[in-house]
Amino acid sequence: MDGDKGIIKATRFSLREFVAAGRDRLKLDVVVDAGLDHPVTEPMMYRPGLALTGFFGNFAHKRIQVVGKAESAYLSSLGRTERVARLQALFEHGAYCIVFAAGLKVSDEIEALARQAGATILASPLLTRNLIHASTFVLETLSAPTAKLYATTVEVAGIGVLMRGAPGLGKSETALGLIKRGNALVADDLTCIRKDVANNMLFAYAGSTRNYMEIRGIGIIHVPSVFGVTAVREEKRLDLVISFKRMEEVNGELDRVGEGCLATDILGVRVPEIVIPVSAGRDLVNLVEIAAQQHKLRSAGYDPAAALDEQLKRRALA
Repeated sequence: MDGDKGIIKATRFSLREFVAAGRDRLKLDVVVDAGLDHPVTEPMMYRPGLALTGFFGNFAHKRIQVVGKAESAYLSSLGRTERVARLQALFEHGAYCIVFAAGLKVSDEIEALARQAGATILASPLLTRNLIHASTFVLETLSAPTAKLYATTVEVAGIGVLMRGAPGLGKSETALGLIKRGNALVADDLTCIRKDVANNMLFAYAGSTRNYMEIRGIGIIHVPSVFGVTAVREEKRLDLVISFKRMEEVNGELDRVGEGCLATDILGVRVPEIVIPVSAGRDLVNLVEIAAQQHKLRSAGYDPAAALDEQLKRRALA
């Protein structure tokens, strides 16, 4: 967007961040925390079955290792000396984190080896397949390209609308008016954007100011306390960008009939854009609401400008 001005991208994260993000969903418990600051460079889970047998060809050491019941049963079949040697080899070949699934008990010897290697041991009661499946969503979210934009985002008529423009043009006040009409706040002033790479979609959410708004002359308000919990959204797919510009900045450039197809690029995704000129007396709340509903109609396949053009042609030929 505008040469990525105001955007901060971040795709790297540490084990500590993974544990924090997945603590509830994955029910993770930290058994050994020696390597929690290790970066996760390949955000995937890996079952080290062959590695435990001593074969390290193509061993995915950059991934988080998962030990399930099958791997645990194999290790239990070995004598203590052989078992320790196999586990030690795993750490020597770069394993930095092992998650024990299905409520498996982590032995004292594994804890000792992990501490010696500076590695992390995690445990989860989830079945191995469920843990790997749930971890995929957590890891994809953490590793997704992200951005921070100086903009306000609201859900309007089910549409995720990002409003941007110079300070003082009324973005927060417009959002407040939309919330009073039954719409919901996503983020005020600073919007975080996450890209769903698999589906080429963008999702907007708030950072540390979630649920709060700053209104000039009033101060900070807590939206759920004033309007109820339904007046906020934790995250919303971004469908439309509305750019507020002063009237003198857009004179002669306005799309009078809605045939234009403006779009803006955010993290490589093209998002439809509408430019709304701001001047004294213009009802921005009403205009944004109509713009969102218009976008919804177009997404459903109805183009008012094209429909009117067709109607006028039929009348001219009648």
